[in-house]
Amino acid sequence: MADTLIFIIIGAVALVLGVVIGRMLASKASKVKEQELEEKAKMIIKEAEISAENIKKDKILEAKEKFLKLKSEFEEDANRKKNLIITNENKLKQKEQHLNKEFEKVNRKESELDELKEKLSTQLEVVNHKKVELDKFNQQKVSILEKISNLTADEAREQLIETLKDEASSKASSFIKDIIEEAKLTATKEAKKIVVESIQRTATEHAIENCVSIFNIESDDIKGKIIGREGRNIRALEAATGVEIIVDDTPEAIIISGFDPVRREIARLSLHRLVVDGRIHPARIEEIVSKTKKNIDEEIIEIGERTVIDLGIHGLHPELIKMVGRMRFRSSYGQNLLQHSREVANLCATMASELGLNPKHAKRAGLLHDIGKVWPEEAEKPHAIIGMELAQKYKEHPVICNAIGAHHDEIEMTHLLSPIVQACDAISGARPGARREVMESYIKRLKELEALALSFDGVHKCYAIQAGRELRVMVDADNVTDERAGQLSFDISQKIEKDMQYPGQIKVTVIREMRSVSYAK
Repeated sequence: MADTLIFIIIGAVALVLGVVIGRMLASKASKVKEQELEEKAKMIIKEAEISAENIKKDKILEAKEKFLKLKSEFEEDANRKKNLIITNENKLKQKEQHLNKEFEKVNRKESELDELKEKLSTQLEVVNHKKVELDKFNQQKVSILEKISNLTADEAREQLIETLKDEASSKASSFIKDIIEEAKLTATKEAKKIVVESIQRTATEHAIENCVSIFNIESDDIKGKIIGREGRNIRALEAATGVEIIVDDTPEAIIISGFDPVRREIARLSLHRLVVDGRIHPARIEEIVSKTKKNIDEEIIEIGERTVIDLGIHGLHPELIKMVGRMRFRSSYGQNLLQHSREVANLCATMASELGLNPKHAKRAGLLHDIGKVWPEEAEKPHAIIGMELAQKYKEHPVICNAIGAHHDEIEMTHLLSPIVQACDAISGARPGARREVMESYIKRLKELEALALSFDGVHKCYAIQAGRELRVMVDADNVTDERAGQLSFDISQKIEKDMQYPGQIKVTVIREMRSVSYAK
């Protein structure tokens, strides 16, 4: 028991000693760590102070370098500006020196000018003095001559003038008489020579227009297609174009008859397209005819442009060019109007050149002299006046306007070009075979026939065919009933009998076609 107690006490003492020793050792260890930490902290602080000092030195060096750089740039800029100022000052000094030299020259010139003025003044005084002396001498001479001739100077001058006047008048009268005699002998000869040379140099074919056109086909089998079942195709074609289609025994040819050349050309081109296409029926015929009419307008412009280019005429207004092209489908007394106008233009240019006038103006006036005949609107004025007004409207030269208006003596001629155009128009129209009077009256009668029918209400289109023996009238189905169509046919025939003169009889056919159109959408 005692041993156990001793053992416990010894263990407790040992434990206490162990604890005390452990605390002592721990305290010593912590002091050692504290010292180490303090030393590390001191070293870090010292290193930081050294680093800060280095950074401070670097910043100071950097700032000094930047300052030196800025200082160098400032000095360079200052030196450059200073040099520029010095250069400008030198230039100003040079200019000032130059101006001073010029000023000195001006002063020197002024001095020379003053000296010259003084010399001229002196010479002028001398001249005036001599002039006075000369006047005195002339007066003395005149006085001596007056005493010798018993005449004053004015009387002698009058006598001399009268003598010279009589002599000049006598010579002038003799000279004028010789010129007139020579002109009488040569005027007719020269005029004939100019006309003959102009006609010979303008070799133009006869330009006769007929009222039929021939459409050639490859075989007679195509005639059946053109006629159609029970003639419906040919009726549709005649109704759309206003011409008469004659299909007879003539081999490989179809005759297109109509007084209007434009309608005949539309029918001819439409037939050509239908034959090439192969599809010939009423609907296709109407479509082709409509397209052909538009193409004819384009062809008219092309013909006009080609004509003015061929004649070398420039700057013509587009509307006048279109009218020139329209001449191709117009005839005057059977003579094609475009061929006639081209011929007149060439004749005018030749005559004007022979007479020393402007050939360009002459050619232009010759081409445009009948432009009033193709004006689409109806007017109660002569075609020459209409043509002159159109030329004035489109800013043609006044000389050309006068030549157009005066070529049938509707207005007074004011320029030499006007009688030339009149003469050339007569030369072209008076050639044997150039014109047919009957043709013009025939076309005029057919146009009056169509205009009469169009004057009735409800008439849509009207065509005179078969040389005026038949009048086909198309009416608007919405405005004209079947009963009204019959009455309209009678009314038109009565008005024709009353207002017109014509041989034989005229058949009036009123066509009323009803169409119902709807669209599937």
